[in-house]
Amino acid sequence: MTPRTNETASGGTTEETTSGKGELTTEEVECAGEPLTVEKAGADEAPGSGPAAEPSPTAENTPARPADAPRRTRRIAERAGIAVLLAVAVTGGAIAVGAARDKAPVAAVAVSAAVDPGALASGDPDAAIAALQAHLKAQPRDSDGWATLGLAYVEQARTKGDPARYPQAQAALKRALSLSPHSDQALAGQAALAAARHDFKGALTNADRALAENPYSERALSSRIDALVELGRYDEASRAADTADARKPGVPVFTRYAYVRELRGDVPAARRVLEQALGAATSKGDIAYVAAQLGQLAWNQGDYKSALTSYARALAADENYLPALEGRARAQAASGDRAAAIKGMELVVSRYPLPGPLVELGELYEARGAAGDHERAREQYALVEAWIAIAHANGVDADLDTALAAADHGDKKAALRAARAEWARRHTVHTADALAWALHVNGQDREALSYARRATATGYQSALFRYHLGVIELATGHKNEGRASLQSALKLNPGFSPLGAATARKALENTK
Repeated sequence: MTPRTNETASGGTTEETTSGKGELTTEEVECAGEPLTVEKAGADEAPGSGPAAEPSPTAENTPARPADAPRRTRRIAERAGIAVLLAVAVTGGAIAVGAARDKAPVAAVAVSAAVDPGALASGDPDAAIAALQAHLKAQPRDSDGWATLGLAYVEQARTKGDPARYPQAQAALKRALSLSPHSDQALAGQAALAAARHDFKGALTNADRALAENPYSERALSSRIDALVELGRYDEASRAADTADARKPGVPVFTRYAYVRELRGDVPAARRVLEQALGAATSKGDIAYVAAQLGQLAWNQGDYKSALTSYARALAADENYLPALEGRARAQAASGDRAAAIKGMELVVSRYPLPGPLVELGELYEARGAAGDHERAREQYALVEAWIAIAHANGVDADLDTALAAADHGDKKAALRAARAEWARRHTVHTADALAWALHVNGQDREALSYARRATATGYQSALFRYHLGVIELATGHKNEGRASLQSALKLNPGFSPLGAATARKALENTK
């Protein structure tokens, strides 16, 4: 299972706006709603400082590519015929926002919805953004409105897999702070954006700044837990979860509290808290989110029936909820329904081509082994490289994605470089596992062993981690330990990976 962060990203400054006095021209407000191109979306650009939006890509248009994207990646992508998918990844949000902007009823609720960040969890981010843009056009000095717009862009990027939204979020939050330098809402937004970009130190700094202004900020309390978890500071994360639960109990805090417990191996407590959160959830967005978390927890334990039930509940609340669609496909694959799993994962990547589902679909093709499946799998892995290039161009640290994907399906040396870079920034169980596996595929098993053991040391129950540990133990001559780890992986979750589970069984056969 990949790390479960919710949002995150880096902070801006409290500089003057382009007018020099915090005032916005009509053109600047309008530009805040336009997608920034990947090439021009600089870290310090404010809304209106970038060029006008390009037409939305179609099957006939070539999608925008980052200037520094490797030529090899572009060549593979073009040969694989994935231009339309990349267009969705980069501009899908822009198309949706444009459609929402044309609906008169959305603008009618602009003033009431614009300053309420809670509305983002219960509604459509596209509609919220359209309403906020209309509101800010009329009230350009509304700091809370700009902060909420920034948060809406972060939410849109998260739900649509569109990293091109992050520069827009940063610009909107920077504008909010230029109008109100001590806005806890804007500072909490900075923390959420930093976390989304995997700048977890920045997320922690901004969460602490927000909490200094408002100790009861739910978003800041939640982002602080996320940041500590993703920095591998689990004891502090546990204390932060206790504090958040005491100050602001609710769905956002409950889900994080549960994940902290899961990381320590306390699955029953995690399940109890998530069930409590689901019982407290009222909005469709919250129900979908919590039910999908329960599904993931069940899948991790090899309880596919319960996982599918939870994913069905999530999709009943939101039929397009990406984590539930992805989770359902994984559970179907693990249950032996490969045809449904492939169909479901194809739907996921056609909408949101993110590294996790792309790799999963590629491995499902490889496991099926039908005519043309090898080339289909290669196309998915090429898309991972392309997405990572786009993410980097929009300020997202994608080293963990690179390490996880490239170790098995790409440049092994690049995987090791990325894993070492990620480990230099944060010491989590996930980065330990990624570094261990990258070292293994590069033939450095003795060094890999300590990281593989560290990945499993907290009690976190991951069949993938146990599989990696078992393979590395066998490679270093620890036959009994290696067999025990592989058996443990398959007992915990026998369908943890379309290819890894079969490899684990083969390794056990070969070491009898």
